[in-house]
Amino acid sequence: MALSTSFTAISALTRYRRRHHFNPFSTTSFISSSFNHISRKIQLLRTAASHCHTQSSPKMSSVTAENTKITAPYGSWKSPITSDLVSGSDKRLGGTAVDALGHLFWVETRPNESGRLVLVKQGEKEGDDPIDITPKEFSVRAVAQEYGGGAFRIFGDTVIFSNYKDQRLYRQSLSSKDSAPLPFTPDYGRPLVSYADGVFDARFSRFVTVQEDCCESAMNSITTIVSFDIRDESVQEPKVLVSGSDFYAFPRLDPKGERIAWIQWSHPNMPWDRSELWVGYISDSGDVHTRVCVAGGDPTLVESPTEPKWSPQGELFFITDRKSGFWNLYKWIETSNEVLPVYTLDAEFARPLWIFGMNSYDFIFDKDQKNLIACSYRKNGKSYLGILDAAQNTSLSVEIPFTDINNITSGLDCLYIEVASAVHPLSIAKLTLDDHKSKAVDFKIMWCSSSISSIDKSYFSMPEVIEFPTDVTGLNAYAYFYPPTNPIYQGYLEEKPPLLLKSHGGPTAETRAVLNLSVQYWTSRGWAFVDVNYGGSAGYGRGYRDRLLGQWGIVDVNDCCSCAKFLVDSGKVDGERLCITGGSAGGYTTLAALAFKDTFKAGASCV
Repeated sequence: MALSTSFTAISALTRYRRRHHFNPFSTTSFISSSFNHISRKIQLLRTAASHCHTQSSPKMSSVTAENTKITAPYGSWKSPITSDLVSGSDKRLGGTAVDALGHLFWVETRPNESGRLVLVKQGEKEGDDPIDITPKEFSVRAVAQEYGGGAFRIFGDTVIFSNYKDQRLYRQSLSSKDSAPLPFTPDYGRPLVSYADGVFDARFSRFVTVQEDCCESAMNSITTIVSFDIRDESVQEPKVLVSGSDFYAFPRLDPKGERIAWIQWSHPNMPWDRSELWVGYISDSGDVHTRVCVAGGDPTLVESPTEPKWSPQGELFFITDRKSGFWNLYKWIETSNEVLPVYTLDAEFARPLWIFGMNSYDFIFDKDQKNLIACSYRKNGKSYLGILDAAQNTSLSVEIPFTDINNITSGLDCLYIEVASAVHPLSIAKLTLDDHKSKAVDFKIMWCSSSISSIDKSYFSMPEVIEFPTDVTGLNAYAYFYPPTNPIYQGYLEEKPPLLLKSHGGPTAETRAVLNLSVQYWTSRGWAFVDVNYGGSAGYGRGYRDRLLGQWGIVDVNDCCSCAKFLVDSGKVDGERLCITGGSAGGYTTLAALAFKDTFKAGASCV
């Protein structure tokens, strides 16, 4: 059981500091302090796995008289969840869309094709295999603002997508089987200019998108909202529509193409700290001639609006966390420039804007022309699916057999939602509603990220939601604890299992209790595993998220140590065999915990 010894969190720290003001340690002092401790940590890292076999428990496996399970030291159990299975079978989603005929499209990664991202269309008839749209020499992935997302958009029988290798925008026909993608943005020789989160403008037959230009400086790129005339099939220069802010996202046009909404923010803020929602009015020449700040412009009101969207009737909806500190759904009253809540709840209807193209809610087609909105929200570590009547300010909960929901795409008389649970990996589910749009009448899995049919579910460890005290009196943090689980093995009564604690990336991301074979790899071998939502994580409101402001590398580290201590004091794990791991920002937390605390015996900073 080897643990990686990579130190890529150092680069993650550098990237993050470049764009944010969190700086509890300087990079220099952090690296110096970390490497002062590194020799001892590497030695502990190498012996961590074998250490779990050298406790007072017998080294030889035995079968007890009381049952048929094999009694063996924790960490020595055999499991069908192999490293090849973990690394080779898991696919990821890069977004979903529905065309005018109701066909479902999605972008999926291909682990067996070096992670290439491919646009796929559902089969023409039920039972037919999905159809690859993207040719083999292309990969649908944007890298705008580093993390990308929102890499494709479908309009009519055309898809426009960002190609990973050169970051140019390509146009491809969906009606012609052998249609080759054609570029229409300039070739700069290298991927210096990237695009994401685009939308079609039917009024002017153009494509409106966020552009990040790194030609002059990769460290200080220029971000704008631009347009391209899609009637012109030749390569063309963009027309700048909106500029002046450091960052942009969610350019969204109303149904008539007369108004455009967008989100913007500038240094030193990240979009979940402070952002602004603007609306611009479009002239007959296609320029944005008048602008109105809808939310985020009041210096006395701290908020971070996100995900603007125009209803079919031309009303602007969006999500913000003003006053309550929770991202809730709001509506803009244009005539008075007022913002009114659609539905108020101490829950998160959105998540931090790390990537483009998030779709936490969507409008449901209704023959009575009601503003019915399908939305997902997070509360106490669980996702819920709701339907809001924006006119009546009422809500309805829709029961589905999943505990995690991400993006929602409205189809013809149905919803396509990204779902998962503790026993089911990330999937696209088709949810058909009744005529009143009040309950689900059919539920079907359209796509699944991982094939788990060969694995007996009795090997899966079920997560336990835990709330534990932090080093701040009266303030708790949250985590998911996975006990060792294997139908063939059990540990010795006098032995406690070793613990692997994971610190998620972000750092304002949120770990979720979904089936993850990389977690089950450890638990099925006799390790306990805990996934921590330390202070600063999303999903618990602004107050919890802001715990990390100016305290990155302190609050997250202390919370991870407090979680491990809580599990030791609860008798769930062995206090002498505590390990920590994490990637990106979580890798920084891992290295900081190893360098400045004595809680963990070993750790691994992973990609």
